[in-house]
Amino acid sequence: MTQAAGSELDERVPGRRWTVRLDAAGRGSAAVRVSCSRPACAEQRLPSAAAGRATAVAHLKAHLRAAPAPKPGAYCACRAEGCHAHLPDTGRNARAEPWRCGGPVVLAVVTDREGRWWQALECCSRCAAATPGARTAAISQAPGPQPCERPAPAAAGAGAGTPQFSDHQVAAGTGVPAPRCAPVRRRPPQAKIAQRVIPHHLRPITLRDELIELGDLFRTYQQRDQPDLALLADLHTRKAGAFAAWAEATGDTRLRLEAQRAEQAATAARLQHQQRTGQTTSSNDPAVTRLLTGPAQWDHARSVLAHVTDTAPLPGPQARLLVVMLTLRTAHTGTGNLVGQDLTGLGLSEPEDLVAQLAGSGWLRLPGTPGDLLASRPENPTPITVPSLVPDKDKPGPFTFGRKLRPKLSGWAQKVVSDKKLRKTRAGAGPRLLALVLAAHSSPDGRLGPGGQGAGLDHLASWCAVGPGELAPWADQLAAADWLTEPALTTTRLTGRLTERVLPLTCPLTQPGPAGT
Repeated sequence: MTQAAGSELDERVPGRRWTVRLDAAGRGSAAVRVSCSRPACAEQRLPSAAAGRATAVAHLKAHLRAAPAPKPGAYCACRAEGCHAHLPDTGRNARAEPWRCGGPVVLAVVTDREGRWWQALECCSRCAAATPGARTAAISQAPGPQPCERPAPAAAGAGAGTPQFSDHQVAAGTGVPAPRCAPVRRRPPQAKIAQRVIPHHLRPITLRDELIELGDLFRTYQQRDQPDLALLADLHTRKAGAFAAWAEATGDTRLRLEAQRAEQAATAARLQHQQRTGQTTSSNDPAVTRLLTGPAQWDHARSVLAHVTDTAPLPGPQARLLVVMLTLRTAHTGTGNLVGQDLTGLGLSEPEDLVAQLAGSGWLRLPGTPGDLLASRPENPTPITVPSLVPDKDKPGPFTFGRKLRPKLSGWAQKVVSDKKLRKTRAGAGPRLLALVLAAHSSPDGRLGPGGQGAGLDHLASWCAVGPGELAPWADQLAAADWLTEPALTTTRLTGRLTERVLPLTCPLTQPGPAGT
């Protein structure tokens, strides 16, 4: 019996294994070479690492498509490499039992984290699960239940030297059948969606079919090379409806909450798709590529304006505009660099006096005099500090955006207030501040206020630090600078529409603001 077992192991063949590598073609060059361990594959040279990785992955996929199914009788190819699963453990906490392979033979793919090599090998499913980063590409077909053959009786006149086994002896004249093999029982596959098992008894059948189809579609979407936000929004919309119906059928509150989250995800994906493609709420509107590219950035811009409105140390529109620009320069750490041109281009009548007043109030700290700040050049900027914006352990800063977004917000405001036509018409600090506020409080198509219903005069006056009666001439100056079209003031609102040329500088309102805005 031992000899028979040994011969059976000898008949097993080692699993297949091949490796695709990506190496540098030479020093001082960006070119790479792609090589394969299969003898029939020729080496390829590519101009860049990105092209090399794409070629290596395509080469490995071609091998996987052409390779036959894993052999059920093969033993692990990783055993020949001496992997950690097959090496004996000689430490103190040695395993009580040696490693034993198990499960069907699979074709696994292992990838280097740095993207320098890709390896496909035949091994058992247990070794594949124990290998970090291994993915199963194919599984061997498990052999079906074999019919139990009844051993044939020894031929009459068999020689005395013929071996006789007790389990093969059959009494003459008895028709005792051989024992039948037990059938292999297999569990039906479980359908899932969002890590939830779809019950087999779920009714109606149409709801269960919809959930199963959605689960398959979401898994297919996750395998896409490029995202399709419009498709993702449609999938989330269908998921919201299906989960709501599932919650009604089962009375499970968690499913209803999942439906609400899916609806929110659909809205966010659809809005993000509109922003990436430059679309607005109306399909007939032209595409717009904005300087600030998402609702999060737009909300951060408005949060800076609201913070300055609440904490500005000096009255008047000129001081308000200067405080806005200095806050954007120092928003993340409370410190920043400034040159004289940053102040002289704001349309301020007395920039040096305003800087002196801010420094005298303690809101701004300078290493020198306001005159030194105005005289500073880009090659030698002046460091400034706003103490109220400096974060500490007990009191974090007033803003939640990071250091990478701060220069984007500052650049956005600088482009608005230094608009070429505003400078050409010699607009003062007041109209420029109003232009900045209107750019942050308009609908996606440029109409003023939430939903295009107009901006409240009281709020505009609060943001611009003037009385409501002073906004009319500023609106006329913006119209003359081709910034605003058809401006009209009522007793409570300013209506109109931002021109098409300034739409890239806008931060559309994605939801209704406070009453009167």
